Amino acid sequence: MTASLPASGPPPRTPIRRRRLAGAGRVIRRRALVAVPVLAATSMSMFALGAASPVDPAQQYAGAAAFTTSEENLAQIRDNWGVDDPLPVQYARWLGNLLCGDLGWSTSRHEPVADVLAARAGWTLLLVGMALALVLVASLLLGTLAAYRRGGWFDRGLRAVAYAVQSMPVFWIGLAAIAVFALSLGWLPAGGLTDVTATATDPADVARHLVLPVTVLAIAQAPWFVLFIRDAVADSLRDDHVLAARARGLPGRTVLFGHALRTALLPFLTLVGTHLPELVGGAVLVETVFSLPGLGAVTVQAALGSDFPLLAATTLATTVVVLTANLATDLAYATADPRVRLDD
Repeated sequence: MTASLPASGPPPRTPIRRRRLAGAGRVIRRRALVAVPVLAATSMSMFALGAASPVDPAQQYAGAAAFTTSEENLAQIRDNWGVDDPLPVQYARWLGNLLCGDLGWSTSRHEPVADVLAARAGWTLLLVGMALALVLVASLLLGTLAAYRRGGWFDRGLRAVAYAVQSMPVFWIGLAAIAVFALSLGWLPAGGLTDVTATATDPADVARHLVLPVTVLAIAQAPWFVLFIRDAVADSLRDDHVLAARARGLPGRTVLFGHALRTALLPFLTLVGTHLPELVGGAVLVETVFSLPGLGAVTVQAALGSDFPLLAATTLATTVVVLTANLATDLAYATADPRVRLDD
């Protein structure tokens, strides 16, 4: 019998999809390792800020009763909470409770911090998600059209409006929207999620109440995205492959959206990821102006009331959302451009 010889040539390559999934896994692990010191530094900063505050947690918890409560009772509250322990001991105890799922007790709302986050995080994510979707659709459409009509009246008018909106604080835009569309015209409600007389949460009623907050947040964040897309598409229209597509006689719509806009989308993904913290910060002010029951409103309440357990938890939650969004942006960038190596 003739012995079989090994097949000649290089060994078979690992499938591309499997390699990219492995690269994505390595990126996620590396980002998770980076997130640990970031979250630790954030929590230490918030804890040190709370410890440096002159506000007495026992008196804050007692509220108006602190004026009539004996000093012995206040001292017992401090002893139960361990607020007189050394700062490293307090932080170690707080971190241990955090890792066990105990986020502490909100002194301003008199309920567990975990319950506050569970009841309100969904509304903030809904507001931010809808505003981001509106910003992306509007900026891609308006910015692309402005680049295609570069130098025309639409381009000049859009840039003028974008520069004007950039100078307006988001709370001012919200108050102006309430004054015009809620008070003067009466088209939309001025705040809240449901009508005052509502006995249940109706999705249609919630959607109607979210029209103004979502639109205000989207308008406040849109100028950066619109101007970026306008400049990126304008540059792409001068690229060789776009000029070649025009020379082949392809329709203008195909050249604009199928070639120029597609090239501009890659850096646009990076802009979305880096701009998300500002979007979340704007949501805090929008929720306060429109009296929405989200994390933004309770964050402002926690800051004004020196409720540091709640403030630390909301800050950590916001940091986790931003880190996750940045990771998703990197993965989306690599998916959109196969030339990007995830494992570099």
